[in-house]
Amino acid sequence: MPIAAAFIAPHPPFIIPEVGKGQEKTINATTEACLEISRRVRAIKPDLVVFASPHGAMYSDYFHIPSGTVAKGDFRSYGAGKVKLSAEHDGEFAETLASLALAEGVAAGPLGGRGASLDHGVMIPLYFIQKSLTDFKIARVSQSGLSFPDHYRLGQCVAEASRILGRKTVVVASGDLSHKLKADGPYGFAPEGPEFDRFATSAMAKGDFMAFLSCPPPFAEKAAECGLRSFILMAGALDGFETESELLSYEGPFGVGYAVASFIPTEQSPSRRFLAAFLESEKSRVAAARAAESPYAALARHALETRVATGTKPARPTGLPAELLENKAGVFVSLKKHGELRGCIGTISPATGCLADEILRNAQEAGLHDPRFEPVGAEELDSLVYSVDVLGASEPVPSADSLDPRVYGVIVSKGSRRGLLLPNLDGVDTAEEQIAIALRKAGIRPDEDYALERFKVERHK
Repeated sequence: MPIAAAFIAPHPPFIIPEVGKGQEKTINATTEACLEISRRVRAIKPDLVVFASPHGAMYSDYFHIPSGTVAKGDFRSYGAGKVKLSAEHDGEFAETLASLALAEGVAAGPLGGRGASLDHGVMIPLYFIQKSLTDFKIARVSQSGLSFPDHYRLGQCVAEASRILGRKTVVVASGDLSHKLKADGPYGFAPEGPEFDRFATSAMAKGDFMAFLSCPPPFAEKAAECGLRSFILMAGALDGFETESELLSYEGPFGVGYAVASFIPTEQSPSRRFLAAFLESEKSRVAAARAAESPYAALARHALETRVATGTKPARPTGLPAELLENKAGVFVSLKKHGELRGCIGTISPATGCLADEILRNAQEAGLHDPRFEPVGAEELDSLVYSVDVLGASEPVPSADSLDPRVYGVIVSKGSRRGLLLPNLDGVDTAEEQIAIALRKAGIRPDEDYALERFKVERHK
């Protein structure tokens, strides 16, 4: 089998004794579990160790796979510059992996990045592995802003590249769990923090990779985790295989969750092809959403599907409700794919003669011209879920005390610069967060004298 073993490992810098200076003893179970990974890798004697890290060069629409011959790094930024690591890159594997990914429609390769430097998401598990074994090459893959299924597909490509090249490969998914476990921790507390860690460690113990793939993105965001995408990539590398799964340790004494887990593939099993099962369940979910679709969302979908499929601007269809033809307002159209935002564009005040035309216009803009995303492709249309927010009249407010992010959207303005954030968005829980995001969108500094307005919306799904 192409993958000999896979491991989940955390990356707290202070676990390195020269960095922790004694603090590492407070997570001794994590240290011992990382040493156990080292022993298991030594017993396997792999040709290649592939590291998936959340702290390499990360792009919204591209997986960075570093090239080069030798990768080096040290802990100088953590006060321990004398601790240095190096490893030989498997350039042939990196090139093959990128080619396979591109053939699967997953953008990946060596473009961009920060050269040969190892990030701490790689260095910390590598530090422990090299205590037992040094005669192996490495490859590195950074997380991206692409979807969970794309991370899984890249993991499948890791396995296929290993098979083609005849590599005995170990995969290490580097990542911490929630960063919001304690009020006195460095990131504060959120109730989703402990809940996420219970969910993730249960999935690790059971080898339940479908749980990783199906995790609602807003839930993971509120927990402030950094490892889920690495875990999903690892799961893809083990696609189609039963695994001996073991949770070696879990600790969270400082408000951040650290888990160590081991997965040894055994025999092939069609029931372990999780991506196919996930996409089928998503197809059913989208079909159910569309069966209950409002006329507003249906019109947005018609607009984008027509434009992408035909290349022409859609005409206003007949038989629309009177309210869409007789009313005018600012409108935002949002697209989601597999639970993650795929595009959102709107107008603060009406730019057309009626709501129907506003929706037609903004749906195309959201799918094709949101600068945060590549244009929606024809192959994505069946996966999209639409929502339409119709903006009510705005009113000035004196301060954040007059805001409620679940009820009101916010507009910030300074001269000609204006920024808007819709209400009731996943991951935006306070008025202060809402204002900060709107200011960034407007290019307004927090210390400038800006005006605040609030508004309500009618959300149509």
